[in-house]
Amino acid sequence: MTLSQPTPTTAPETSPTGSVRQDLARTTLAVMCLLLLIATTLWVLRPFLAAGVWATMVVVSTWPLLKALQARLGNRRAPAVAVMTLGLLLLLILPLWAAIGTIARHADRVTALAKTVADSGLPQPPEWVGGVPVVGAKVAASWARTAQAGPDGLVARLAPYASDAMRWLLGHVGSVGGLLVHFLLVVILSTVLYANGETAARGVRRFGRRLAAERGENSIILAGQAIRAVALGVGVTAVVQTVLGGIGLAVAGVPLVGLLSAVMLMLCIAQLGPALVLFPAVAWMYWTGENAWGTFLLVWSLVVTVLDNVLRPVLIKRGADLPLLLIFAGVIGGMLGFGLIGIFVGPVVLAVTYTLLQVWIEAELGKAD
Repeated sequence: MTLSQPTPTTAPETSPTGSVRQDLARTTLAVMCLLLLIATTLWVLRPFLAAGVWATMVVVSTWPLLKALQARLGNRRAPAVAVMTLGLLLLLILPLWAAIGTIARHADRVTALAKTVADSGLPQPPEWVGGVPVVGAKVAASWARTAQAGPDGLVARLAPYASDAMRWLLGHVGSVGGLLVHFLLVVILSTVLYANGETAARGVRRFGRRLAAERGENSIILAGQAIRAVALGVGVTAVVQTVLGGIGLAVAGVPLVGLLSAVMLMLCIAQLGPALVLFPAVAWMYWTGENAWGTFLLVWSLVVTVLDNVLRPVLIKRGADLPLLLIFAGVIGGMLGFGLIGIFVGPVVLAVTYTLLQVWIEAELGKAD
C-alpha cells in the first residue's frame, strides 16, 4: 500500500502594501481607543483630580514625618495615620473656619466704621504718608483732595467701584463652602494614601519602569525628591515667617493677630510674602499714634520679609540636589501657569525634564569633565 504525499497548501498571497495598510489601520484604531479610554477616565475622575494632586503632594512631602511618628507609636500604622489626619484637619479646616468666624464676629464693627467714614469723610493724611519713598507724595495729595471733598466726594469716588466690589464679593461667598468640601476631600484622600502608601508607591514605580525601564523608575523617584524639596523650602519658610510675623504683631499690640497670621500663611505659601500683612499693620500703628511700636514693627517686618531669601534656598538644597535656579523657575512659573498647586507641579516637571535631558546627553557623550 502506497501512501500519497499530502498536497501542500499554499497561503493566500498578500501584498506588502495591503499588510502595511492593515497594520496601520489596526494601530490607528488601537491608539484612538486608548486615547478615548484615557479621556473618559479623566472625565470621570475630573471632580477628584485637583484634590488627588494636592493629597499626593501632601503625602509625599510628609511621608518621612509619618514614618517617624509610626516608629514612636510602636511601629503601628493606624495610630500614626490618625494623628496625621487630625493634623491635616487642624491645618486645613481650622484656620479657614476661624477666619470665617472672625469675619462674622467683626462684621458689625466693619459696618460701623464704613458708616462713620461715609458720614464724616476721610481725615487728613498723616505726615508720614508723604514721606513714603516713590509713591508717598502722590498718595498724600490724592488722600488730601478726597478729604477736602467731604463725604459727598468720597461717595462719588467710591461709587464706580462699589458695584464691581459687590459683584466680586457675591461671586466668592459661594466658593467658601466649596473650598471647605475641597479641603475635606484632600484630607480623606491623604488618609487613604497614608494607609496604603507603600502599595501606591510600588505601583507608580512599576509604571515608570514599564514605561522607560530603569530611567523611568529613577524619574519617579526624582519627582518625589523634588516634591519634598519644594515642600521643605516653601512650607517650612512660610511657617517660620508666619510665626515670627505673628509674634511681632502680638508684641506690637495689633488686633486680630490670629486672622492676620492665617492670611499671612496663605500669602507666604503663595510666594507673595508676609509684607502684604505686616507693612499695612505698620501703617496702622503710625496712624493710631503708636510711633515707637510702629518703628519696632517696621524693623521686625523687614527682617521677617527678607528671611525667605536666606532660609528657603538652604532648605530646598537639602531636599534635592538640583540647581536652585531650576527650582525657583519651577515654583514661580508653575504658580503663574497652574495656580497654587503649580508651586509643586512646576519644579517636578522641570526637575524630571532636566534629569532626562542630562541622561540622554551623557548616554552618547559621557559625563562632562
